[in-house]
Amino acid sequence: MSSAHANPAPNAPTAAGVDPRQFTRFADFYPFYLGEHSNRTCRRLHFLGSTLSLVCLAMLVATGRPQYLLYGLLCGYGLAWVGHFVFEKNKPASFKRPLYSFMGDWAMYRDIWLGRVPF
Repeated sequence: MSSAHANPAPNAPTAAGVDPRQFTRFADFYPFYLGEHSNRTCRRLHFLGSTLSLVCLAMLVATGRPQYLLYGLLCGYGLAWVGHFVFEKNKPASFKRPLYSFMGDWAMYRDIWLGRVPF
């Protein structure tokens, strides 16, 4: 298996037959979430989208211009969805578990910075 497709969570449940709505705790959902991000390019697009959304948030605060909220959402979700549909070849968990998926985005972002999830 190439490093571009290395699973960041080796014991994570796979999407086959797993409905993300079954999870009642984020701690149980997060390994599934990481399994849905086994493609390195997908993870990198998530990381870039999250970083750009933070820049947009800073611009919103600095300028007071509300369009930066829209730009942040477009950067974050747009890049993540490209990662899923084009590289990971799956549907984002945000369609079925939006809050846990949003939390997973930021947990993975943190874990990439900390070296726990491969960049």
